Amino acid sequence: MNIEQIRNYCLSKKAATEEFPFDENTLVFKVLGKMFLMTPLNTWEQGEATITLKCDPEYTEELRSEYESIYAGPYVSNKHWNTIDIYKDELQPKLVLKLIDHSYDMVVKAMTKKMRNTLSDL
Repeated sequence: MNIEQIRNYCLSKKAATEEFPFDENTLVFKVLGKMFLMTPLNTWEQGEATITLKCDPEYTEELRSEYESIYAGPYVSNKHWNTIDIYKDELQPKLVLKLIDHSYDMVVKAMTKKMRNTLSDL
């Protein structure tokens, strides 16, 4: 997968936006202001693309034990976030998209009822 495929998929999600809240290098995708994916663009430029996604803690452990390309990344809670090496081609694109869906759904699930209602009204 390339960065444009990831970007287009994320932006196809309901109320998804993109921004650079930390620096000019870290692209972040949010739903109603809540982060569900982040990726440092310099890793894509260096041929070592990674994305970081929110994940259910039990599923986090399962994924890390099953795939070398999924691990605890820097700067985020190791319990709730996984970093994924896209460049290693260990993971099928279908699984990567499923993990993006899971991250988005986890963020929506954690929203207040009011925020979820706002999202469903869009």
